[in-house]
Amino acid sequence: MPDRTVICNTSPLLYLFQVGQLGLLKSLYGEVRAPLAVQEELLAGAALGCLTPDLSELQWLHIEALQDRSLLPAVVDLGPGEAEAIALALSNPGSLLILDDSLGRRIANLRRLTYTGTLGVLVKSKQAGFLPKVAPVLEALRKTTMYLSPDLIFHVLKEAGEA
Repeated sequence: MPDRTVICNTSPLLYLFQVGQLGLLKSLYGEVRAPLAVQEELLAGAALGCLTPDLSELQWLHIEALQDRSLLPAVVDLGPGEAEAIALALSNPGSLLILDDSLGRRIANLRRLTYTGTLGVLVKSKQAGFLPKVAPVLEALRKTTMYLSPDLIFHVLKEAGEA
C-alpha cells in the first residue's frame, strides 16, 4: 500500500467498474480520494442510464470537496472531474493522480504531477499479483466506450509481459 495520497478521476472509476475490476484500486492503494465533481459526473451518468458505480458503497473511496478553488486549471476544454482531480493533486504534494484524459495528462505533466491511468492500474495490478492477465480486461474495455488503439494495446500487453 502506498504511503502517498491517491486521487482518482471519473473515467478510471467508470471503466474499471464496467469491466468488474474496480476492486483493483482498493487492492493497490488501500484508500483512494476523488473530488466532488467526480461523484457529480458519475451521478449524472447514472441518471442518463449509464452503468456507474455507487460510490456510497465503496468504503475505501473518499469524496473530497476542494478547499482551494484557485488551484483549478483555467482550461476551458477540461472537464470538471479532471480539473478538480488536478487541483486536489496540487493541494496534496507527492500524490498519485489517476486519470485518462489526454488534456488532463498534459496539464498534470506541466504541473509536474505524478499520474497514471486505467491501463497503468491494470499493469501495476498484474505486477503486484492482483490480476492474473491484462489481456482479457483489455478485451472487456474495448467493449466499453474507452478507445484503445492497436498500438496502445500492444504497448500495454508488452508492459504487462503478455506480448
